[in-house]
Amino acid sequence: MSQNDTLTDEERAELEQLRAEKAAREQAARAAAERAELDRLRAEKAQAQKSAEAAAARSAQQAQEAAELERARKLMEPDDDDLKMAPGQKIVIAAVVGIALVWLLITIFG
Repeated sequence: MSQNDTLTDEERAELEQLRAEKAAREQAARAAAERAELDRLRAEKAQAQKSAEAAAARSAQQAQEAAELERARKLMEPDDDDLKMAPGQKIVIAAVVGIALVWLLITIFG
């Protein structure tokens, strides 16, 4: 190998400086990629949490609707007394009789 193949001290210093700059750029690129991944994972976590909250809200709403439907169904089914009428029917009949009595009293005394 000839004399031209070896690097001078100046060239070695420049080479080391360029290697250090390259390493710094690569480190900055890795850090930026890690920050981007962290942001992406945080966004995914937030989205998953929102989805879980929405699913819980839907589940609670469905449970409430089912309970209301069951309560309404029980109100309209007959119970175990002699009339064999649903409580809802009894309430409607009582309201109609009450309105008729009020109308009758107003007509007689009014």
